Amino acid sequence: MTTQTTAAQTAGTPAADTPKGLIGIPETIGRALATAGGALAVVSTFLAWTWTSEFPGDLTVYGYPGGLQVLVLIGGALTALFGLASYGVKGLRWLVPAGADSALKLAALGTFVTAWYTIIAISTTLGGLVNLEPGGWIAAVTTLAALVGALALPFERPVLDAADPDDSGWEAFRHNARNQGAVLKAAIASGTASPARKLPSYAEILIIVAALAVGLIVFTYGIGTEYDELFVGFLITAGFGFAAVAKAGLVGRISAITAKHRTVTMVGAFVAAAAFPFTQSDDRYATIGVYILIFATVALGLNIVVGLAGLLDLGYVAFLGVGAYTAAMVSGSPTSPFDIHLPFWLSALIGAAVAMVFGVVIGAPTLRLRGDYLAIVTLGFGEIFRIAVLNMDGTSGPDITNGSNGISSVPNLNILGFDFGQQHDILGVSIGRFSNYFLLMLLITLVVVVVFRRSSDSRIGRAWIAIREDETAALAMGINGFRVKLIAFALGATLAGLAGTVQAHVTYTVTPEQYQFAHVVPPNSAFLLAAVVLGGMGTISGPLVGAALLYLIPAKLQFLGDYQLFAFGLALVLLMRFRPEGLIPNRRRQLEFHEEAEAPTVLSKAGA
Repeated sequence: MTTQTTAAQTAGTPAADTPKGLIGIPETIGRALATAGGALAVVSTFLAWTWTSEFPGDLTVYGYPGGLQVLVLIGGALTALFGLASYGVKGLRWLVPAGADSALKLAALGTFVTAWYTIIAISTTLGGLVNLEPGGWIAAVTTLAALVGALALPFERPVLDAADPDDSGWEAFRHNARNQGAVLKAAIASGTASPARKLPSYAEILIIVAALAVGLIVFTYGIGTEYDELFVGFLITAGFGFAAVAKAGLVGRISAITAKHRTVTMVGAFVAAAAFPFTQSDDRYATIGVYILIFATVALGLNIVVGLAGLLDLGYVAFLGVGAYTAAMVSGSPTSPFDIHLPFWLSALIGAAVAMVFGVVIGAPTLRLRGDYLAIVTLGFGEIFRIAVLNMDGTSGPDITNGSNGISSVPNLNILGFDFGQQHDILGVSIGRFSNYFLLMLLITLVVVVVFRRSSDSRIGRAWIAIREDETAALAMGINGFRVKLIAFALGATLAGLAGTVQAHVTYTVTPEQYQFAHVVPPNSAFLLAAVVLGGMGTISGPLVGAALLYLIPAKLQFLGDYQLFAFGLALVLLMRFRPEGLIPNRRRQLEFHEEAEAPTVLSKAGA
């Protein structure tokens, strides 16, 4: 393996000269400028940025950051941290196993964008740059200096062996693995990366706890943003921050630790999620939380069909509707054609069972199709379900679903005397209606996660993956492709139906409009599929994160009006362009999309 020469070396400059980056500043000066700029950006957040409190967040206070200043503080701290790590400061090298330079560039860019966005927003809202106080000017200059310094860092990429286009899948996989090792060895030899170091188990568990705590804080902060400018700044900071941490290799290193302690991670994630309602003073934020859990649970069920078995299902939201309608009919609703009021556990089982039956009935005649043909058939099923329940109004068909009016007044749940529609005091904290349903939905999500994990690790799970990778080869090896795919279809439908039974009680009313292919408000089939692909196919945490983002972002971008879907679609295009394997991909998909696997992925396996 060789290393590409810099432009200066190509022109005949001696190799001993100081390497240059995208701009003609020596590396040492650029590194110092980026580190100092990040630190000074932190200092600027403790100064007033404007003279009036009319701008949201009250940026007039000295000594106490508020609103968008907090986000600039976080970005500046990350920039300074990666800058110090790039000097090889002892104790910080563990945070940058893949090297700090790329992470430093992303952190500096994110801080610059957030600070300048804030300055432009202040000027636009208040009427000109004259409304800026010294703190705002200092933030503008220091973040620009940090970005300029980061762009001065050199960029060198190892040249990898070219792949043979005639290689088989296994040979290509081994070729990529060899290139990964070469990249990692070169990075460690040059001092830009650090080899994985074995930590004691208690230290790894503490790292997991810290990562979950950070995740809870970020999620809570994103939901609780009180005004539009703050949410946009949050997206900028969170996006660039995650990209920087991923480039540093820290995401891969933590992923390896969580994979090693899967049970601890699952329990810790459940506890962190259960703590969310206790961090909210307003039940309206818990409303977003419970809908995110419903969306995420259904996306995880779809991940079995799409992520594990490789079946493109475009009508999956119909199974959610089957479960919701079934539960609404047997839960004592006055508009239900059946005078039945079953306990929740029984209605949940019936809803899941009916959805499973629909999955089998629809899957049996259609799963012999592949690819686009299967996608078209499932899309047709989703529309057939919506039109069928719309016509069952007693006029166009039998009086079962009340047509467009749906089944309304679904009563609140009452389990063992605990009324989910009433406010309760738990541990000295008042928990409202949506917080109650959030905790219930969290238990169901845990059940779905366990089912997904056990299924993917089982023999049938390996058969799903074999079908997804190469159905012809799997059939030749003796796998009953039709039976395996039907099981995946039925199991995915069952999990969606289970989530639908809770949705019926949360929304009070079940109507056909909730289950369109591309509805403005998720969940719908298009958003569900996007959540699986965006988060990371075949993983547990991927669809959960993808669903959270795909529900939260549209809910917070309503101020854009007609441009909401345009901005949302543009963000998805950019994300798929720069990270097509998803936010939290598994190792196989990462190798499929990148000829050279990132160092964090290799280190995660080494650390495991």
